[in-house]
Amino acid sequence: MASRHLPVLVEAVVRWLAPQPGAALFDGTLGGGGHSRALLIAAGGRGRLLAVDRDPAAWERSGLEGAFPEAEVRFLHTRFETALAELVAGRLGGRPFDALLLDLGPSSDQLDDPRRGLSFQVDGPLDMRLDPTTGEPASAWLDRQDEASLSRVLREFGEIPDARRLARRILAARPIVTTTALARLCPARRPGRGGRRHHPATLVFQAIRIAVNGELERLAAAVDDGVRCLAVGGRIAVIAFHSLEDRIVKQALHRLAAPCLCPRDLPACACGRRPVVTLLTRRGVVATEVERDANPRARSARLRVAERTANPFV
Repeated sequence: MASRHLPVLVEAVVRWLAPQPGAALFDGTLGGGGHSRALLIAAGGRGRLLAVDRDPAAWERSGLEGAFPEAEVRFLHTRFETALAELVAGRLGGRPFDALLLDLGPSSDQLDDPRRGLSFQVDGPLDMRLDPTTGEPASAWLDRQDEASLSRVLREFGEIPDARRLARRILAARPIVTTTALARLCPARRPGRGGRRHHPATLVFQAIRIAVNGELERLAAAVDDGVRCLAVGGRIAVIAFHSLEDRIVKQALHRLAAPCLCPRDLPACACGRRPVVTLLTRRGVVATEVERDANPRARSARLRVAERTANPFV
């Protein structure tokens, strides 16, 4: 089935990653294939693409099979964190990449599919797994939580005020096996910033989805590994959709861009540290008003890009 997913910030991704003809490309979240297709076109339809997604259905939805006969296109069904760690360990082979993209979070195809249980706006089983072939669904995950653990997830991953009271309410209603059953337990709609109104269930579903899929557990390490996989002058781009993951990405890139960390009163550098990347988008790139109107998912997206220097990791 063809993807209905609209890639977020696709023009900015191509502009900042700037792949040259025949470039080696890595797309860590294939999704509907929009970013990969745009990058391959920019690379003249040649070169090499390693496309990764934890959702096994992503490859068929992308429509990339046979679409670029002059390019070497390979798909891996795994987490991008795992793929990058395997690349660093030398178990996947291949030369370094010229352009590497991580588009975090679920795709519109996953959000719109009621069988995936990712949206409170459609009724379906409370699953939430980005890879339906492994792990446990959110309904089973909820059955294992106590008040302290669930309130921590709601507070840290959803930034939900009064998380303990909401956790107590959710746990008292178990078993919860559908999306609408969970949504009914969330607080009433309330005004948001700038007069906008949003449904609190958005943050509840986000928090539980992050926990079920372990989305933040290895993100910082994945940024490090992504940079390690770049050729000198190669670029890494990461698209985040909420402040938690964006903060992790920002801190990781700033750490890699830091120069010598020795005290200023030392006569010479003793740590041997040099910037591993150069930050190209210090404040991040956000969608234009036109892009936000065309694709609601673009409203919260923020793109950060860095370029690999010749300095080694120390």
